[in-house]
Amino acid sequence: METVSVVIPLLDEQDSLQELYEKLCEALNDRFRVELVFVDDGSKDNSWQVIDRLCALDERVKAIRFKRNYGKSTALHYGFQQVTGDYVATIDADLQDDPAEIPLMIEQLKAQQLDLISGWKQNRQDPLSKTMPSRFFNFVTRKVTGIPLHDFNCGLKVYRRAVVNRLELYGERHRYIPLLAWADGYQEIGEKKVVHYPRKHGISKFGISRFIYGFLDLITLIFINFYMQRPMHFFGSAGALSVAAGSAITAYLVIMRLFYGEFLARRPLLLFGILLILLGFQFVSVGLFGEMMVRQKRDTRMVNVSELRNTPVKKAEL
Repeated sequence: METVSVVIPLLDEQDSLQELYEKLCEALNDRFRVELVFVDDGSKDNSWQVIDRLCALDERVKAIRFKRNYGKSTALHYGFQQVTGDYVATIDADLQDDPAEIPLMIEQLKAQQLDLISGWKQNRQDPLSKTMPSRFFNFVTRKVTGIPLHDFNCGLKVYRRAVVNRLELYGERHRYIPLLAWADGYQEIGEKKVVHYPRKHGISKFGISRFIYGFLDLITLIFINFYMQRPMHFFGSAGALSVAAGSAITAYLVIMRLFYGEFLARRPLLLFGILLILLGFQFVSVGLFGEMMVRQKRDTRMVNVSELRNTPVKKAEL
């Protein structure tokens, strides 16, 4: 029998956890060996007490607790480090996604030989203040990345374990897991329409700041995935265009001065042309500096994990 590991990142979801556990067991017990990994991302309510009780009752439940809130990407990162299943599913703890979708997504993953499959909340049961920014975000991400998904940020996803073993998540990178997987060579990506329910308990953690940070992270990811190993291609191209434009403007003004006697001191265009040339050389300098920095290792920082349950991890690093 195949094993499916389910990673559940959570923040202040004490009223949903017991019901989510029961629904996951009901959906998966008859078809798979089950492993449940709860990651408490610094909850201030009684979420950890509920998880602790589940760990005591069911040895298949693993749990990690952070001292403070690090964000969903970090929670998923450490959850993925604990999984042992053939397939890895992620689901939010707010009961808005249906655990019964997981077996269907695994079947589709195997039938279509996919690396990962993402849920698509086509009929999303959230207020317009959340759905409209999300649709715009997904539209822009789909056009920029070329990955034909309608819902990049759906918490309900299923992966082959090899995919999550190579993911490095921090910041808001959980929004772009399909892009990260695609850039790493796992390009068989699909989606499935999934049921979405209104929130039953607690409040949404969505805010406009997360929307803004998400777009900033998208720009960062595009640069990292396509230009990290060749920064001069990016900055050098921009520098060359800037120098070319500035040189063309300067040449035009020189011709105007030599052949038509135009007084250049009255032309702000001269300053603009010189500025473009200087800016172009600065871009090239940044590209050269980037080439020298490419081989440096990324610094690490410690994440303060206060308690663990049913898991051998002693400490966690980012």
